[in-house]
Amino acid sequence: MTRNAQRIGGAAGRSSRSALERLIEMFLVACGLLSVLTTAGVIFVLGEETVAFFSEVSFSQFFFDTQWTPLFTQKHFGIWPLVCGTVLTSLVAMVVAVPLGLLAAIYLSEFAPKNVRNGLKPALEVLAGIPTIVYGYFALVFVTPALQKVIPGLAGFNALGPGIVMGIMIIPLISSLSEDALYAVPQVLREAAWGLGARRVTTVFKVVLPAAASGIGAALILALSRAIGETMIVAIAAGQQPRLTFDPRVSVETMTAYIVQVSMGDTPADTLEYKTLFVVGASLFVMAFAANLVSHRLKKRFAAGG
Repeated sequence: MTRNAQRIGGAAGRSSRSALERLIEMFLVACGLLSVLTTAGVIFVLGEETVAFFSEVSFSQFFFDTQWTPLFTQKHFGIWPLVCGTVLTSLVAMVVAVPLGLLAAIYLSEFAPKNVRNGLKPALEVLAGIPTIVYGYFALVFVTPALQKVIPGLAGFNALGPGIVMGIMIIPLISSLSEDALYAVPQVLREAAWGLGARRVTTVFKVVLPAAASGIGAALILALSRAIGETMIVAIAAGQQPRLTFDPRVSVETMTAYIVQVSMGDTPADTLEYKTLFVVGASLFVMAFAANLVSHRLKKRFAAGG
């Protein structure tokens, strides 16, 4: 009787654990489906409104016009001034963030003592937790006035100031992901280089960095997509004047800043002007998706050891 009771109790326990595991599995599947359905919903809404926009505006007006004035009496729907402003501020951000982020990653991975690394890395990542609206006002009231003292002709709203601050913001993203990629390089490669007489700095730049190139490339592209999608910094400090220019001293308008402008509530719903909100959002989605797709391919290559 005792053995039978033990067997029955063991079977009941296994059945209970199996039911719990199935419940957990169903919950995880539901979470995955929720993210997929959310993405599909976003694509559906953007696609539906974008089709409605292009039923009133031709592709030639959208892709070949060089002015963007959908809220003016004389309307133009050329997307390139917004794309130019977005690319310009993102490039300034990358010029600032790439060298600083990579050098920080190299130091943390290859030169910093363990206790220093454990202290510096969390301190560096604190930058990622600062609200972007704080960065925006920092760019407007501190960085831009400081730059105006040394750069003649710099406007109060410009692409340079917010671009620099965006670069500071994405430094933790580049440094953290690049440091992980460098740290994952097998130690045997370093030892082989040392055995051939290479110095430590030579080993880092000739052996370790090329071995981690795929992971570093993925980190840079993720940082670029983060800069492209940044909203509050450029909405506060870059201005609202769409220009087809690559002069960082003048006021520009990015795609995200325009979305904020239209979303303020002054534009009536279901109008052509309101539909530009979705076509700009769809364009921004395509740009960010392309960057993330390239990053994903690089990460797969890095994971495969390529």
